[in-house]
Amino acid sequence: MSTLARAKCQAKAHPLAMDAALAAAVLVCMVAGSFVEPRHRDSVSWALRTPDPLSLVLMALGAAALVFRRRSPMTVLALTGAVSVIESVTGDPRAPVAMSAVIALYTVASTTDRPTTWRVGLLTMTVLTGSAMAAGSLPWYAQENLAIFAWTGIGATAGDAVRSRRAFVQAIRERAERAERTREEEARRRVAEERLRIARDLHDVVAHHIALVNVQAGVAAHVMDKRPDQAKEALAHVREASRSALNELRATVGLLRQSGDPEAPTEPAPGLDRLDELTGTFRNAGLHIEVARADQGTTLPAAVDLAAYRIIQEALTNVQKHAGTQAKAEVSVVRVGPNIEITVLDDGSGEDEAPGSGGGHGLLGMRERVTALRGTLTTGPRYGGGFRVHAILPVKNRTPGEDPV
Repeated sequence: MSTLARAKCQAKAHPLAMDAALAAAVLVCMVAGSFVEPRHRDSVSWALRTPDPLSLVLMALGAAALVFRRRSPMTVLALTGAVSVIESVTGDPRAPVAMSAVIALYTVASTTDRPTTWRVGLLTMTVLTGSAMAAGSLPWYAQENLAIFAWTGIGATAGDAVRSRRAFVQAIRERAERAERTREEEARRRVAEERLRIARDLHDVVAHHIALVNVQAGVAAHVMDKRPDQAKEALAHVREASRSALNELRATVGLLRQSGDPEAPTEPAPGLDRLDELTGTFRNAGLHIEVARADQGTTLPAAVDLAAYRIIQEALTNVQKHAGTQAKAEVSVVRVGPNIEITVLDDGSGEDEAPGSGGGHGLLGMRERVTALRGTLTTGPRYGGGFRVHAILPVKNRTPGEDPV
């Protein structure tokens, strides 16, 4: 740290000591100036003189008041202005007591607003200069009187300039801090969004495949002794489901890799083109599914295509887990105007707990996916039994800040 920076830090830490040192320096300057007498005849010359006791008292009072200039700037200005007026009227020759008033005026200008500076500065200039010109021993046009006018103006202007620069620097600092907070908040928001997205993908993958593995493992255990061929078939489905789960988990975890990590899987995200494969895995697990599609020729954005696939996957997983062993499911994918509608129905008996009642995140994940695409999702029990999932997704993927056409 430089000497100047260290001095500034010490001044901020001990402002009263700094003001006391300034007052002492001003007092020394005023006393030194009071011993010099200018002469204006054929040429400018200087002579030594002895200051009046009253002038010394007034200089001491003005300097002492400067010690408290930060605490009560207006009061200090009034006091120093009063002693300056007294010196202007009584001093002959005059001592530079007005120097303390100039310092006090600078302090007022640097700590208040500009209108106050203008009013106080003009008042101080008028009172000090007017009293010196009207009641002093010198002619009104004397250089000492004009010097009082000039120095008070300089004090007010310098204080206002310091205040303006201080406000400018503070505004820049606040703007930088606000920008830093905004960047941190934006980074946290993006991390939270990415964490939720990965959590949804992991939930969809794990819940779907583990549910299938659970069902097929139960079938294999049930028929192992009496029907070994069917048990082998069920175990084959378990192996296929577990392999699919591992592949999708590998693809999802690959998104978390850094640039220097080994190459991540390049397999595209699943979409509605794999709907037959998806429903086939549930049929192999014993679920009766009917599929109806009226979206031929529709090309979906990748985000919409993935969301539609995951919604159907999660809905069928809930049917498999909650609707009972004899439940039937109906899946429909229909293009309606600018949207594509996904509907999954089941006629489950409700033997198990209803979807979403067990504290899972399946329905919440579906709703987050749909909301992110500016779509709508409706879920709930059907009249007469069963459950219904209905999602409306825009074919044109819109960003959150974009208005629909």
